[in-house]
Amino acid sequence: MGTRSRTEFPVITKTAKIIKKMRPFDWPPEAACRDVRECKYKPLIHSTGFFRAKAKALIGMAQALVNDYGGRVPADLDALTTLPGVGRKTANVVLGHALGVPGLPVDRHVLRVSNRIGLARSDKPEVVEQQLCAALPASRWTLASDTLILHGRRICKPRPLCDSCSVQDDCDYFRTVIVRERRAADRKNARAPKRIRTARR
Repeated sequence: MGTRSRTEFPVITKTAKIIKKMRPFDWPPEAACRDVRECKYKPLIHSTGFFRAKAKALIGMAQALVNDYGGRVPADLDALTTLPGVGRKTANVVLGHALGVPGLPVDRHVLRVSNRIGLARSDKPEVVEQQLCAALPASRWTLASDTLILHGRRICKPRPLCDSCSVQDDCDYFRTVIVRERRAADRKNARAPKRIRTARR
């Protein structure tokens, strides 16, 4: 589930509540589909925004899983993205974190951080995914995504905390923007005439 809030915390807490209310993983697929069809979880996702569209996607996804995959989640990127409401990012999350299949989700944090550091050169998530996957062994894809996401949330925010960053020496943004700005400020301060303070009588 996506969210319109400034952080992912509402979605994380709502998802946890939904999972607690769900049946065990060996549930009959028909029962799972019926629970979703009856919108038993709609009140739980209300606060995440666009809950009607998300409820519709959940119903479609549950039906597709039952009808097309026998109630099992496919461990394949192309198959996952055919499910209603499942995009490439979500599919990669499911692959990497739920199914143990290498996947590299690219969200806004991965997009921002990888471009700033210089690991990728594109504003398109799918292109960034391809570039990062080509630069790393498959076994490190999911961890790399998690690391970039956490770094983007904590340090490399839209207004980055560069003084607290541990990758300054390897960061293109720090070298080309922050360092130049600081040098320009130092030169400006050096040219500015110094005021001589006189003691008051």
